[in-house]
Amino acid sequence: MSRSKSLSCHRSLVTCHSSWYYFAPVEFTEKARIMDGARINRALARLASEIVEENHGISDLVLVGIRRRGVPLANRIADKISDLEGKRPPVGILDITLYRDDLSTVGAKPVVSGTELPGDIEGRCIVLIDDVLYTGRTVRAALDQLIDFGRPRRVQLAVLIDRGNEHRELPIQADYIGKLVPTKKSEIIKVMLTEFDEDEGVVIVERPAAEAVA
Repeated sequence: MSRSKSLSCHRSLVTCHSSWYYFAPVEFTEKARIMDGARINRALARLASEIVEENHGISDLVLVGIRRRGVPLANRIADKISDLEGKRPPVGILDITLYRDDLSTVGAKPVVSGTELPGDIEGRCIVLIDDVLYTGRTVRAALDQLIDFGRPRRVQLAVLIDRGNEHRELPIQADYIGKLVPTKKSEIIKVMLTEFDEDEGVVIVERPAAEAVA
């Protein structure tokens, strides 16, 4: 029998045509906990090993985390690659605001803003890293932004959780997957990391019917 638990989501703020719209905090019901901190750690260790093996080392490798939780995941994977190779690959940040692929209903497509990349990405192998792959729209926005900074030799995608092809709205697939978790559309995946949350783990929660308040 699955546990039931109340989880809150932070207030979202959106601008549209000079108006401000506030989305009230939402309560989610936890249905199942599918990963704890130890399992996340083991999954990231495996992803690090697979990335090194697939790219025959790290000579041209750059890890780029998609904010928010993709950034600490990228740094953790970089640390584990350092343990394997004796050298830490550079880590960059793509900041996609006003939209999250799994925990938000803001807007029809992602809006991309500030980005921090460690030097020139021309001819490099880029591994985009995010917490959850769902519709593919977040990754598409990240790719569009990345190409504005140069032409990488190769772009790969690593995710902690893949919700499965049945939810995909674009032909985007992950090269490296921590865990495949088939879900219903009424469910969402909540990834909790100590960099942002009090707890560490991955849970399936029920999506409520939330209404925006102007």
